[in-house]
Amino acid sequence: MSADEHRKEHSEEELKEQGVEAAVEASAAGEQKETDEVAGLREKSKELQEQVLRSQAEMQNVRRRAEIDVEKAHKFALEKFVRELLPVADSLEKAVESTEGHEGEGELVASIREGVEMTLSLFMNSLHKFNVAQLNPVGEPFDPQKHEAMSMVPAPDAEPNSVVAVVQKGYTLNDRLVRPAMVVVAKAGDSPKIDEQA
Repeated sequence: MSADEHRKEHSEEELKEQGVEAAVEASAAGEQKETDEVAGLREKSKELQEQVLRSQAEMQNVRRRAEIDVEKAHKFALEKFVRELLPVADSLEKAVESTEGHEGEGELVASIREGVEMTLSLFMNSLHKFNVAQLNPVGEPFDPQKHEAMSMVPAPDAEPNSVVAVVQKGYTLNDRLVRPAMVVVAKAGDSPKIDEQA
């Protein structure tokens, strides 16, 4: 074999080896590219799953808030109506109070008083059916969440900061305040006098 043939055969072998190496490198590059694509797809899939979970959680929160809003709407739908009826209850109570000092004035006053008391009782029972409760806090500690203080008076027989008189009764609807009770509160005997004109 001549030197030229030997060089030719040797260069063909080198070319084959280079081709094999190139094929191996290309194959490795292709596998790396596929691995990168798979990793990218897995990451994207994970992100999409997290988005779906977040969306489902948000939908549950929206549904829960809507259910609570509907429940409150049902529970307190009568609030404005009850607020409009309260002056009627006040008027009936005042009518009963106005006949208290007139027992000796005859049958007419007694029958009027009895009729007004029956009407007031019927009215209060109707309110009670719809979970409207009356606040008459005489003797209870003053609670600014439920009571509105009209004045403070010295009351040696009562606890300081307790309600000694109710000017106007308060009302709640399903335990939510509709109108605070207007009250007179006992002040401590040694408390400084409040300047009401200040």
